[in-house]
Amino acid sequence: MTPPQLTTHQSQSTVAAAQIRDRHPLALALFALTAVSGLIDAVSYLGLGHVFTANMTGNVVVVAFALVGTPGFSIAGSLTSLAAFLLGSVLAGRLALRHRDGRRERWLRTALLTETALQGAATAIAFTAGGRAQQEALIALLAVAMGLRNGTVRKLGVPDLTTTVLTLTLTGIAADSSLAGGANPRLGRRLYAVLAMLAGAAPGAALVIHGHLGWALLASTLLVAAIALGYRERD
Repeated sequence: MTPPQLTTHQSQSTVAAAQIRDRHPLALALFALTAVSGLIDAVSYLGLGHVFTANMTGNVVVVAFALVGTPGFSIAGSLTSLAAFLLGSVLAGRLALRHRDGRRERWLRTALLTETALQGAATAIAFTAGGRAQQEALIALLAVAMGLRNGTVRKLGVPDLTTTVLTLTLTGIAADSSLAGGANPRLGRRLYAVLAMLAGAAPGAALVIHGHLGWALLASTLLVAAIALGYRERD
């Protein structure tokens, strides 16, 4: 049974998150993290054998493709990613529980610095190792990092800013539009999220295709570190 004080805290956090505007430091940090996700998607899908490390819906579909022998898709890679992602999500839940009575700034910084460490380890492996073992290690490290991110962002509960998945965001743009009889709520935020993902995925793809996936990972690592160290909540 959930302790009453935890329920109250979660309820207050949800209300506070729902009131966050697009220029709030938390919203700006989440936009930047969305761009990082675009980089990671480019690395994992284009450079690690058509495996997703942030989008688990895609991984489930990839497993189905691989089961029927579709060329270019790996069951082992996708299952590794799924397991590692769940591990990262568990870590996010434990971290949120540990910081439930503390400041959101400290909680988010701890989660992002942990993600930075995981991405940094992946970057080092990308530049120093090779072969199948390297690929599986990169998938595992990146999936743990993105599971941690997803779990943390889910606990933060800022509407339309998941940082990794745009399906519901795009649905909201259309279903809540004036064409559908809606009032276009948070349209700017939703469009910014889509643009942020594109802004990360395009250079990430260019680095993987025309350079080395290690450079894309280095860029994502430095970006997350900068977000973590520069994040400050307003009083």
